[in-house]
Amino acid sequence: MSELGQYILNGLMLGIIYAMVAVGFTLFFGVLDVIQFSHGDVLMIGAFAGLATAIGMTMLDIGSPWLQLAAVVIAAIFVTGLLGAGIAKFLILPLRKAPPLNTLLATLMLGTVIREAVRLFYPDGSNPKPFPRLLPTNVIEIGGLAVRLDNLILLVAGAAAIVGVHLLITRTRLGKAIRAVAQDGETARLMGINFEAVVLLTFALGSGMAALAGVMNGLYYNEINFNVGLLLGVIGFAAAILGGLGNIYGAIIGGFLFAALQVLGSAALPALVPDIPSAYKDVFAFAVVIILMAWKPTGLIAEKSSERV
Repeated sequence: MSELGQYILNGLMLGIIYAMVAVGFTLFFGVLDVIQFSHGDVLMIGAFAGLATAIGMTMLDIGSPWLQLAAVVIAAIFVTGLLGAGIAKFLILPLRKAPPLNTLLATLMLGTVIREAVRLFYPDGSNPKPFPRLLPTNVIEIGGLAVRLDNLILLVAGAAAIVGVHLLITRTRLGKAIRAVAQDGETARLMGINFEAVVLLTFALGSGMAALAGVMNGLYYNEINFNVGLLLGVIGFAAAILGGLGNIYGAIIGGFLFAALQVLGSAALPALVPDIPSAYKDVFAFAVVIILMAWKPTGLIAEKSSERV
């Protein structure tokens, strides 16, 4: 039971990170019907911005882990928020009337540019970087299950971020404006909504979520590298598609489902086939996702809008 609990905890932790990435894809698709394929690399920028902030604070002799953590999170969100808004302003919006494949290709190439720029220009950027341990690593016992306090804090923080975004979308004036633009951009303009400002804020919000996911990933594994966003971006996009692209609830469900498939693969594959290591968990998860997408092409929670379906 202790081992099962550990698998469940790992699945929840991964699911929170994947869901946060998937929510970003869903927000972007919701307001402009575009796939922002450099989203994973924006996540990576957030992680590296946080790392650079932590290093800078250490050089300034600011040794308090909580102050460093606050600065890391704020810097990561600020940098990626500006980057996300800039991508929307100078790349996505100018291509709004172009064929969707143009936007897809442009963001895909932008992701490569961002990734290679970090690899080439960040000091020793080709090699993995240790991410500072800024959270307490005490182990607490919960019903016979040993849980590290930092993992529990990350789990609660990730859940709070997702709930916060949900409340912002559903309970605030900005959220109403985002939903209006997602429903019908032209009508929203006629009703006096600043279309461009809403789009920029939405891209900043989604990119900020990616920054949090990147920092959480760094704190969880205590390591980041220049291509960390490549796999996380693909998984986040797969989770968004699996749950139903354009639906926040679907993105969350898709993220947790993908994490559950990974954990199941890492536990079941070595037990069923001893020659197959647990590293094949990604192959197993993606294979199952392909089958689910073939069975349910619109995602587990299809959009209500018949036009988009």
